[in-house]
Amino acid sequence: MPSVAELDAARELSKTSPAAAVDKLKTLLAAATGKTEDDIKIREGSILRLGELYRDLKQPADLANLVRSSHSLLTTVSKAKGAKIVRTLIDNFTDIPNSTPLQVEVCKETIQWAVAEKRIYLRQSLETRLCSLYLDNKLYSESLALISTLLKELKRLDDKSVLVEVQLLESRVYHNLKNLAKSRASLTSAKTSANSIYCPPLMQAALDMQSGILHAEEKDYKTALSYFYETLEGYSSQEDKRAVLALKYMLLCKVMINLPEDVHTIVNTKIAQKHAGPDVEAMKAIATAQENRSLLEFEQALAKFKDELGSDPIVRTHLASLYDTLLEQNLLRVIEPYSRVEISYIATVVKLPTAHVEAKLSQMILDKVFRGILDQGAGCLEVFDETHADKTYEATLETIKHMGHVVESLYAKAGTLSH
Repeated sequence: MPSVAELDAARELSKTSPAAAVDKLKTLLAAATGKTEDDIKIREGSILRLGELYRDLKQPADLANLVRSSHSLLTTVSKAKGAKIVRTLIDNFTDIPNSTPLQVEVCKETIQWAVAEKRIYLRQSLETRLCSLYLDNKLYSESLALISTLLKELKRLDDKSVLVEVQLLESRVYHNLKNLAKSRASLTSAKTSANSIYCPPLMQAALDMQSGILHAEEKDYKTALSYFYETLEGYSSQEDKRAVLALKYMLLCKVMINLPEDVHTIVNTKIAQKHAGPDVEAMKAIATAQENRSLLEFEQALAKFKDELGSDPIVRTHLASLYDTLLEQNLLRVIEPYSRVEISYIATVVKLPTAHVEAKLSQMILDKVFRGILDQGAGCLEVFDETHADKTYEATLETIKHMGHVVESLYAKAGTLSH
């Protein structure tokens, strides 16, 4: 009969020789077939550690088989513990590249098993995870359909902890669909549900993160900054890797409110130094480019940190807006001394293609950023002086209006004297 000591030895072995530890844990799992407390503990420990090893060794097929074979263990432990084990095993797929389709498949299979076994809590937990997977794969309609079903059931059961998670997921889906009104409404519902229960630090941090993202979408970067700071503290206290993302969004807010010098101050704080890495370096490069008002440095930073800045849709959207602002400022600075200037010269100064500069100047004229016309035949931009409206007419109308009041009051007084 295997012993708990052997399980501890296998765990120690996994630190130095993962492959050998996998074989040892498999042997322990096969041998611990009894229903004693030690056997159940060995099976549970072996399955969880095997899941971690398959994750570290990037073996999604073996991890999938482990989830399928763990169903027999679930019948010997409490339903809550069983749900936690399965959810932990399925979450291990997250760190394995290109394993999402297999994760969805395993999730669906386990949901079917949970339905057959009448394990409601496990099914709800897995369906919540499936909603998240649909969101990651941009299957928004499937995610919303499943969320709608879950919400009806959870509200009926009054299960607030899972309800908060599902409402937060709904908010994220609507945000990805650019429906900010519904995203905000779902987030408000999630916060209301969270207020009536004990909200774990990680869930509270996730709610703060979504709040910050929505405020940033509304260009309220100062409020967003405070939410991202709360998120950073929440994730850092739990040693969660998402703290880096919160720090990145914090720095982005500083850049967007035109305080790039504050980025370097924040980066040197104790809490930020814990999460130093390419994401932070990327935001430092953007802040430096903004400080120097340099489009060239900005584009170099975007090219150098393509993964860190281009793969995140939230950062990408706000940096596109910042790039437009920087480009406008640079173009206005170049054309300011001139009444007529060649477009090719402007393009040379700002170091951008002529066609791109011409399109931007056209947009700026239409947006009434400055007054002018594009002479495409000559390839020039003509800039007109700002005309100031003549105030004489306004003053005359105002005087006539006051005169009218005077005449009316005099007429009223004359009427009282005649009586």
